[in-house]
Amino acid sequence: MRFISNLNRFGDAGRLVLRLAIGIIFLVHGTMKWSMWNMEPSEQLSASMLTIIKILSIAEPLGGVAIILGLLTPYAAIGLSIIMIGAINAKINLMNIGFAAQQTTGWEFDFLILSGLVCILFIGAGKFSVDGRLSKE
Repeated sequence: MRFISNLNRFGDAGRLVLRLAIGIIFLVHGTMKWSMWNMEPSEQLSASMLTIIKILSIAEPLGGVAIILGLLTPYAAIGLSIIMIGAINAKINLMNIGFAAQQTTGWEFDFLILSGLVCILFIGAGKFSVDGRLSKE
């Protein structure tokens, strides 16, 4: 039992792991949208949706890098949380996808990422971050 109770001293390392995981996800998913810059609106992809995707192709990688570095972490966590709320809303209301869908990815992954972002917002970036370094001064 003592081993388990002593793990909390590694809280800053846990924060770093959480930030790296979430940041990498946003960095990868955001850069995957870069190919959409060459597309034209169509019946399947309206001009407004294409504009949103282009904005996300910038915001997601920037937010991901900020989360990874622990730079302006609360603001990055709030911004990326808004993106995830939008993604969850789109899956539920536009695509009619359930929490754990059978034929496609449900919104459980999006919810998990949102939960991690809320945790980062509440607990902070930790000492292994730019924010942590700046707060010491």
